[in-house]
Amino acid sequence: MKKWNMIIDVAECTNCNLCTLASMDEYVDNAWPGYSAPMPRHGHRWIDILQKERGQVPVVDVAYVPTMCNHCDDAPCMKADKVGAVRKRADGIVVIDPEKAKGQRHLVDACPYGHIWWNDELDLPQAWPFDAHLLDQGWPHPRGHQSCPTGAMRAIQCEDEEMTRLAREENLEVLKPELGTKPRIYYKNLWRFTKCFITGTVSVKANNVIDCVESAQVKLVKDGALVAETATDNYGDFQFDKLDEGSGRYVVEIRFGEMSKAVEATLGASINLGEIRLPA
Repeated sequence: MKKWNMIIDVAECTNCNLCTLASMDEYVDNAWPGYSAPMPRHGHRWIDILQKERGQVPVVDVAYVPTMCNHCDDAPCMKADKVGAVRKRADGIVVIDPEKAKGQRHLVDACPYGHIWWNDELDLPQAWPFDAHLLDQGWPHPRGHQSCPTGAMRAIQCEDEEMTRLAREENLEVLKPELGTKPRIYYKNLWRFTKCFITGTVSVKANNVIDCVESAQVKLVKDGALVAETATDNYGDFQFDKLDEGSGRYVVEIRFGEMSKAVEATLGASINLGEIRLPA
């Protein structure tokens, strides 16, 4: 059977928040019996956009990651549910019943992604239900998909085998894969949020003029082994990305003609080594 999934391209999200606003427009003050009770006007963000800055001025990269209920196939909230309040539909969507779930505050803590929200006024745990009420009415996609101006959010309905193929071909990832919850929210270019980089600018002083060095060969070495290599661009810049945070000591080896230099870098988070002057 075809099931619903969401693919989010981190590289395309601009933090416009239209998906968040569309969710609020759909659920604030609106009850959808069997699917959801009204979302509070304040305090809930059923679609929430995380932000992360990498690097230091002048080299800074900002990534935005829309997050929501992951509609896990092995959902921790379902395991914590004792009264049949949480159900997994045949199309992959997880729904928290707005009547049966009353008073079940422990379901909030059961979600390792932090996307079950507690409604104090209604004494109710709530989460984004993939706009299931709209899909059941024949809508082709949930509102977050339809409101996204960049195409960063894409809902698709397909067989599990097809989704597995797409995840492999498009290098899709899920949040917190170590939990084994089998989420149905997939991310493209998630490395911009989870990984870090080493960058710098290569220059040389000749005839009392400092200039950038284009096409210098730059190698990234860790524990004596080559990790990656690249060449500087016409501004003398280089960058090694998709490195693990907190991965420790690296050596950046630079060579241009007869000139060479080695610089140590310790990760931490993303680091800008700044100007690296080659000896003339």
